[in-house]
Amino acid sequence: MINPPKRQGEYLDRDIDCQEAMGPGFQAIVDCMLEAGWRRGEIQRSLRWLIAADNMTQKENAKTEVQLAIARAMIRAGRTF
Repeated sequence: MINPPKRQGEYLDRDIDCQEAMGPGFQAIVDCMLEAGWRRGEIQRSLRWLIAADNMTQKENAKTEVQLAIARAMIRAGRTF
């Protein structure tokens, strides 16, 4: 079970609370990777790559949402591409 934020919305230690909530699961993943034979440096590089890939996915998804919103607005307005 992952602990939720201590309260809704932004608050001063929200990032710290997130790190603490993520800690046990993160450590379990690292431990499993090490037990499987991966080296710590490989794990760290792979985590950085996964974070970068997730960031790129989020940016591309946001662009797509904007394009879809524009297309829907143009269709509602009776305009074509």
